[in-house]
Amino acid sequence: MAALSLKDARRVVIKIGSALLVDRDTGSLRADWLQSLADDVADLRGRGVDVVLVSSGSIALGRGVLGLGLGVLALEQAQAAAATGQIGLAAAYTQALGRHQIKVGQVLVTLEDSADRRRYLNSRATLETLLSYGVVPIVNENDTVATDEIRYGDNDRLAAQVAVTVGADRLVLLSDVDGLYTANPNTDPSAKRLDQVVQITAEIEAMAGDAGSGLSKGGMKTKVMAAKTATAAGCAMAITLGSPMNPITALENGANATWFTAKGDPRAARKGWISSMKPQGRLVLDAGAVRALQQGKSLLPAGVRAVHGHFGRGDPVELTGPEGEVLAQGLTRYTSDEATLIAGHRSAEIEQLLGYSGRAALVHRDDLAVLASNDRKEAI
Repeated sequence: MAALSLKDARRVVIKIGSALLVDRDTGSLRADWLQSLADDVADLRGRGVDVVLVSSGSIALGRGVLGLGLGVLALEQAQAAAATGQIGLAAAYTQALGRHQIKVGQVLVTLEDSADRRRYLNSRATLETLLSYGVVPIVNENDTVATDEIRYGDNDRLAAQVAVTVGADRLVLLSDVDGLYTANPNTDPSAKRLDQVVQITAEIEAMAGDAGSGLSKGGMKTKVMAAKTATAAGCAMAITLGSPMNPITALENGANATWFTAKGDPRAARKGWISSMKPQGRLVLDAGAVRALQQGKSLLPAGVRAVHGHFGRGDPVELTGPEGEVLAQGLTRYTSDEATLIAGHRSAEIEQLLGYSGRAALVHRDDLAVLASNDRKEAI
């Protein structure tokens, strides 16, 4: 089996932990290391690769500013530290990447943003738009407002969810260890690093430990959980040592790592996920919209003849032809009431009809799973 790498990557998500960014003893930013990472990002961007950074560090930086020191913080202390540290973190990334004339954008999220389909679509649209403008999004959990009930809890799983959201084909977790070992290498001299994991079995999961550093929350267990999420969505994932300068260049040059093999590709995985959902409604298309659909285009309101069912934004709906045959399934960007109002109208009329400026497509092509002709079925 061919070795995985970043050589043919199209879109990469890189996760950076607090312990890499912030000096444990002084609480200050490791500016030289961050600049070396920015150099790596610039190299990727220079060859046309989209990059998203999922970065911890706001609480670690903020606690230093506020003089809170190490140790467990109360919720309100952690949120205050995050509010203080996030400003410095954003400024540091802006400065480091700005030396390469790369713009950055800060995106703060919570678990609710991926659990709720409407928020998920909003997050996806924002990230896609930032990437289309050549911006490197810096994503972090919104620690200033998040409570335990709406937290990811660690940025390994957040990074995996971001990779799924943006359809990345590579996810890199920069860690304090150079991969997944058969046992804890700190206590078992016979432990061996796995170069590649094709399938995450119960045995693989049992190899993962929970030990983390003093500044970070994720252990190897969370990284394997992240790998399950990412690979199921068609994204290969690497765990590699993050502390050396230029860690991404080192990975590309063959540094030690464990690669988790993706199941298919991101686009196919997303289409499969969409097509597996139970539809909440149905949109009947005219002949012109059917042709556009078959050409891989988005569904515009003008091509909709009728709206059936009750659904909200982000819900799955069936798309049928004039004769009732189901052609595709997609995630709608409008509620059933809104769709009924704009059906048959040009996108330029949406603001007049709804009273606000909406999105041009009723169902965007990235949120569509078109059925092959032999898979099409009659609408019920």
